[in-house]
Amino acid sequence: MVAHALHWFIRSIISRLVRIRTEGFEHLPPSGPYIVAANHLAFWDAPIIYALLGGPHLTGWAAEKYRYNPIWGTILRMGSGIFIERGAVDRDALGAAVAWLRQGKVFGLAPEGTRSKTGGLARGKSGVVYIAHQAGVPIVPLAHFGTERVTQTWLRLRQPEVTVRIGEPFTLLPLTSTERSAGLREQTDLVMCHIAALLPPEYRGVYADHPELRRLLANVPPG
Repeated sequence: MVAHALHWFIRSIISRLVRIRTEGFEHLPPSGPYIVAANHLAFWDAPIIYALLGGPHLTGWAAEKYRYNPIWGTILRMGSGIFIERGAVDRDALGAAVAWLRQGKVFGLAPEGTRSKTGGLARGKSGVVYIAHQAGVPIVPLAHFGTERVTQTWLRLRQPEVTVRIGEPFTLLPLTSTERSAGLREQTDLVMCHIAALLPPEYRGVYADHPELRRLLANVPPG
């Protein structure tokens, strides 16, 4: 009930303040479990994505520093947010994400781990691949752009426009025990390339020239 109320509240505010153009929402599975993997540009990313996809079935990680914040900590707990210690391997947070997915729900995250400093994609972290394998769930890539201009557009007394695109779900191949570390890196880059394929070229960052991105853009099946 609390999560429903939070979703209604955030959706009501966002729908009045931001013009959102959505593409590819037909790719969303009808129900969980699955991971939504998105790029991270600005503070407004999470509220906008929550407005579109949120409810009691969806949660994600939130920085530990907000846990005891009287405003943000309360809102995050209302949305069942899982607090994570940034910059460290937080096994409790990883385990909580896997447990959430095993309940048949949806977990959202930004594999970059922090907001982009350039507007382009930064190198992804392997947590997304780890929890996908542990929970045995598909990944749904989500890309958005325009969130980085929301505040500045409001200051000009205009309504900002944000585009949110969703790609087709995909499932990672099993990792081999002999090359696990290299496999985690390779599959993390694969996830990031799926996100990059949904973004305009200027937002693709370090993945702009990645061969996996070229394959995806050419719509060539994996070898």
